[in-house]
Amino acid sequence: MTVRLLAELTWQEAAGLLEQRPVGLLPIGAIEAHGPHLPLDTDVRIAQEMATRAAALLERDGLPALVLPAIAYGVSFVGTCFPGTSPADPDAFEAYLCSVLAHLSAQGYRVLGICNAHLEPAHVAAVRAAAESAQRATGVPIAFPDKREARWAARLSEEFRRGARHAGSYETSLLLAASPEAVRLAALEDLPPLWIDLPGRLRAGARTFAEAGSPLGYFGDPARATAEEGERLLTSLAHMVREAVLEALASRGGVEILAERDPHGQPS
Repeated sequence: MTVRLLAELTWQEAAGLLEQRPVGLLPIGAIEAHGPHLPLDTDVRIAQEMATRAAALLERDGLPALVLPAIAYGVSFVGTCFPGTSPADPDAFEAYLCSVLAHLSAQGYRVLGICNAHLEPAHVAAVRAAAESAQRATGVPIAFPDKREARWAARLSEEFRRGARHAGSYETSLLLAASPEAVRLAALEDLPPLWIDLPGRLRAGARTFAEAGSPLGYFGDPARATAEEGERLLTSLAHMVREAVLEALASRGGVEILAERDPHGQPS
């Protein structure tokens, strides 16, 4: 199945697709240090892959979908202890994202789905506030599955749930599946596990990765990462987005498709 990318269309092609009232999927990431083995745009790559795979699932459901150009810069101040990390101020980011979502909503999308891969607390708060503001202003439903919530985190990995979720096995596995050429395998092999609850350290007052206890900008056990685990995680993330979109539509009476589950509680 061919997934359609808005940025690659002409305006005439976009006009034809927008007449079908598609689902618009917006990837959001950050430019931020991810250890010595992953690129600064790791979150952007993950978000784009989430959106691409979710679009394929929605198309299979009979819902036309478009993957929108990614927002690459996010609220990423905890990584600023390492060169290359490039944050946006929370208020400015929230206002910008709200404006983007509002103008997208005016083009005819039946729902917008946010595929966010950057989990700095101030960033997630800004994304949520922007989505809520744009939805109130336009009436177009905006789905934002926050993977930190228990219902979604249960489908990811133990490392993720333990809070060692930055540039460890979780994100490294995702990159091995989505962009294997971007992973510095030589650097990866010698990285020892670093079992630190990053969200917990941030709540306790740490302002950077270094203050949270990571001298290289990673947490968890990246050396255990595999492409097979990355494929499993990407499948879970794509279903997460699909279900959130269907729930947003159902809440507005937009579709009768329900997110089905198998007997083990996993997405169909």
